[in-house]
Amino acid sequence: MNKAPRSLALLLLAGLVPVALMLQTACVEAQTVKNAKADAQLVRRPLPQENEKDRMNAWTVGLAGGLLEGAPIRLAAEMARVVDDGADLQLLPIVTRGATDNLNALIYLRGVDTAIINSDALEEYKIQVPQIRSRITYLLNLFPSELHVFVRPEITSLQDLAGKKVNFNTQGTAAAYSGPLIFSRLGIDVDKTFIPHQVALEQMRKGEMSAVVFITSKPVDAFVRGRWEAGFKLLPVHYDRRFEDYYLPATLDANEYPNLIKQGERVSTIAVPTTLVAFNWLPHSNRYRRVARLVEYLFTRIDRLQAPGFDPKWQSINLAATVPGLTRFRAAQEWLDRNARSAQARP
Repeated sequence: MNKAPRSLALLLLAGLVPVALMLQTACVEAQTVKNAKADAQLVRRPLPQENEKDRMNAWTVGLAGGLLEGAPIRLAAEMARVVDDGADLQLLPIVTRGATDNLNALIYLRGVDTAIINSDALEEYKIQVPQIRSRITYLLNLFPSELHVFVRPEITSLQDLAGKKVNFNTQGTAAAYSGPLIFSRLGIDVDKTFIPHQVALEQMRKGEMSAVVFITSKPVDAFVRGRWEAGFKLLPVHYDRRFEDYYLPATLDANEYPNLIKQGERVSTIAVPTTLVAFNWLPHSNRYRRVARLVEYLFTRIDRLQAPGFDPKWQSINLAATVPGLTRFRAAQEWLDRNARSAQARP
């Protein structure tokens, strides 16, 4: 007696299963269509973080700064602090093999928009990049790096150093590049060494080294704090036409080196300008706009860098100072012209 109702139930169930499957399939298809539409909307409307990433990349300026222990990378880090404006401007200092390698990074390395160089680094590129001076422009003459030729008592002139051991510090430093170049221009062939100056100074005391060549901002701590026997001295290097293309005249005096220079006396020398430069980007290009914004922020906020807590070199920086052999970046010149007119218009 239970077989008939059971059979009827099975028949009914068999009829419902296809209906249920059809309904489930329809639901899945509807949900798939809905998800596809949602995905299409996501593709059309980028996520907020994607917009932020694009904006950050659009206004990030790469700056080749030099060796980690050098003054240029320190100034680069301080500039980055002052011009920082979140995604609207980020200056990214880059540690390199040295200031003399920074020009190489600017010309060939992706992501490098600006660099801190010594002006005579251009000399190396005159053959491989004949139009180098038209391809590089300067934003700011940062500071001079004075030439210091420190010698033993028996050395009385630069010519006495011919054939003698002279140290130019380690490779990658300003002295290691500019020093031999300057001695070549002077026509003096020396026995060049490239060891740390601390080691070379000790060798000088023992008579194993005749001279060390520093190219850095005065005063040099080793000469201020060091105690030297009578006769150790800084030799003069006179500025003349051989140095007009990249260098500037300079002096060293007793206030800077009281242990080596007598009161009232000065030692003539030359200086290598250390300069913030950029590639000569085409106006209205993306990379030109990046550097132009950096100029606006940096020049407008230069007074912050000249306040206590930053490197004292900033206090002597003149925005209008020129650099031998280079043309100023167009946006930098426009900023100076605009602000000069504003200053003249004030009562």
